[in-house]
Amino acid sequence: MRTVAGVCIICCSLVGSLAARDIFVNNVAGDDKNRGSAAAPRGDSASPVRTIAKALRLARGGDRIVLANAGQSYRESISLVGSRHSGVPAIPFILDGGGATLDGSVPIPAESWTHYRDNLFRFRPTTLDGAVLFLDNRAIDPLPLESKTAFPPRLDPGQWCVLEGSIYFAVEKSKLPGDYKLSYAAQPTGITLYHVDHVIVRNLTIQGFQVDGIAAADSAHNVVLNNATCKANGRAGVSVRGGAQVEIDGCKLSGNGLGQLMTFANSQTHLFKSDLANDTARAWVDRGGRVYLGTKLVEGGLKAIKAEDAPR
Repeated sequence: MRTVAGVCIICCSLVGSLAARDIFVNNVAGDDKNRGSAAAPRGDSASPVRTIAKALRLARGGDRIVLANAGQSYRESISLVGSRHSGVPAIPFILDGGGATLDGSVPIPAESWTHYRDNLFRFRPTTLDGAVLFLDNRAIDPLPLESKTAFPPRLDPGQWCVLEGSIYFAVEKSKLPGDYKLSYAAQPTGITLYHVDHVIVRNLTIQGFQVDGIAAADSAHNVVLNNATCKANGRAGVSVRGGAQVEIDGCKLSGNGLGQLMTFANSQTHLFKSDLANDTARAWVDRGGRVYLGTKLVEGGLKAIKAEDAPR
């Protein structure tokens, strides 16, 4: 009886320590000097914090981070790591985007472009692992090049390509690159999940990252992605690897560079009611692991996946 009572006390203590708190983030009206315990700014330290990174530093197991959709994208690359960003089955750790966007792109300064020839200009970023170019905040597809191409081809105005670490962009007559609202994917991965358990990421758009929108890696267990949109990322919308276990429910993945979903050895992915496009890349690139459409185990990758292919 004493043993049972001791176990109950320990379990109650654990659940108590995981009693969910809400941490509110507002990237327009918030301040990282605040505690984030109030949803609306109120002139004291309880007001929202400004960045997701600050909320993650304040967080402990079982908390919920709630983003305000204040009309501006969150320009961060974040990581959820270990027990402080984990939960238990009854009290998961939650990142609720509230319909906001997490964006890894940055504007290209006009002075960063150099003239190459004719109407063609080039920009060489510090790193270019996955090239994504945005015009007026909309990703535009690059012109495909043959593997042996040594020089950029002629491009029509508004077209672009990548060659030997540089982005080449063609302008209209009498215009310069600075006359366009151009940005590119600059940050590596939107959300990295590492050694976490019982995590929900929901109601969030993740775009404009060089590698992946969301990367579940190294023992990220019981991760649920719900009502998330992952688009225009350099490699994958979602990647699952290293023993990770992920459920993708009601999500949309499109416009990513090498695959909308990429899976790797020792991972497990369940897809429910999600649309994975066959546009810029295949819906699912299979590099290992187990993938289920609903309850059906599938193999070998797929060109496209519709919500009706993976019923709940």
